[in-house]
Amino acid sequence: MATRLVCKCTVVIVLCAWTVLGAQSATYIGASACGKCHPREFRQQSATGHARSLYPAAEHPLASAFVPKTALDRKPGYGFRFSLEEKRFQVHVFDAKNVLDIPIEWAFGAGEQAVTFVSRIDQSWYLEHYFTYYPAIGHMGVTPGQHSLEPKALPEAAGLMYKALDEDAGILRCFQCHSTGPVDTSGATIRPAETGVHCEACHGPGSAHARTPDRKLIQNPKRIAAAELNVFCGKCHRPPAAQSTLIDWNSSWNVRHQPIYLSQSACFRKSEGALSCFSCHQPHEALRRDSGYYNRVCASCHAAGHAEPAMTGMVAGLILMLCVRQFTHIAFTWYVLIGTSATFLVGCSTSFLLGDFDASR
Repeated sequence: MATRLVCKCTVVIVLCAWTVLGAQSATYIGASACGKCHPREFRQQSATGHARSLYPAAEHPLASAFVPKTALDRKPGYGFRFSLEEKRFQVHVFDAKNVLDIPIEWAFGAGEQAVTFVSRIDQSWYLEHYFTYYPAIGHMGVTPGQHSLEPKALPEAAGLMYKALDEDAGILRCFQCHSTGPVDTSGATIRPAETGVHCEACHGPGSAHARTPDRKLIQNPKRIAAAELNVFCGKCHRPPAAQSTLIDWNSSWNVRHQPIYLSQSACFRKSEGALSCFSCHQPHEALRRDSGYYNRVCASCHAAGHAEPAMTGMVAGLILMLCVRQFTHIAFTWYVLIGTSATFLVGCSTSFLLGDFDASR
């Protein structure tokens, strides 16, 4: 018996060690390799905004629309002329005395909301261009966060400079959140391993799982708790606000930082830790934009809470309507109106008594 127990323990230890070592030695293999075994997920995810969030600028699917027909201007006296020739996208920035010709290397964004342009200036600095392309208007507009900046010289007019590798505000973080796998910073320029957010951005390096299709050898965000998942997504979509962090909830800049707003919502607080990004969004599918879909998602939780008050109101209204019809000579329109009013009043009263009524909604 003791020998069997020792053997079993040895097998368990070896298996655990093999799993850990396999995970540690895993490397990134690219979404195409994942698609060989997971074709449906690969096909769906490749069509999402995540997967199309970073391109070499001249190769972006919307590149032909980036070039305005006329020059653009910026106060007090700066001009911008864009050009796209032979896979080379650049901007000609000028004032009354000087000229800057800047090759535009990177396009951040799938183009569902906007496409922002970035150029390498030197090994230490990158430029976020002043103009961003907005598909909704089919034209260039000011890049978010740069509206209030007042340039004092031509280089400042071109856009906002970012340090390449600054931990808090470097352009490296932008590349990390818009690509998959390790970003190479060993040379004179930043080089993403795989442009766009694909399988391994969320599931981790997949070589060990590809060699041995064991679920233990790949991470799955669906297996972690809701609050942890929101933090996980929030690494790029901004983390939920810490208690000590002051957030201006009326700032249009903060509205796009979804996790901090989700963390303050009544649904999240009352869900007792059950509500996460995945409650509404399917990670392998393109973002849904039809309100009916989200109404159905909301109803999947809230329908049970409102069923009793609603049913009580409907029964009371129906009984009152039948009684009025049977024992009075009131016209059809009026007894239907009386029944409908009773349904509403009884339903609201029942909801209030059950503590399910929120006058702030």
